[in-house]
Amino acid sequence: MNKQDLIAYVAKQADLSKSKAAEAVDAVFDGIKGTLKKGGDARFVGFGTFSVAKRAATTGRNPRTGEPIKIPASKQPKFKAGKDLKEAVNK
Repeated sequence: MNKQDLIAYVAKQADLSKSKAAEAVDAVFDGIKGTLKKGGDARFVGFGTFSVAKRAATTGRNPRTGEPIKIPASKQPKFKAGKDLKEAVNK
């Protein structure tokens, strides 16, 4: 499923036009993105939790030359599936 498939699904399930469904889907994504940007978690009981993981700076190696390179610290989004989602996938 991609974003357009999700918009079509929401439009059908909620009896909305595709443009209204697109606004709703974009609003959800923007809300999650904004919360993560501020360093918070987006928790949806039964579905899962979106959070931010911090990665420390490390030293890696260039695979072509073998030279050491510095990999800067970064923040990575992460998702942990909730109980209901796990059960639905495993049925």
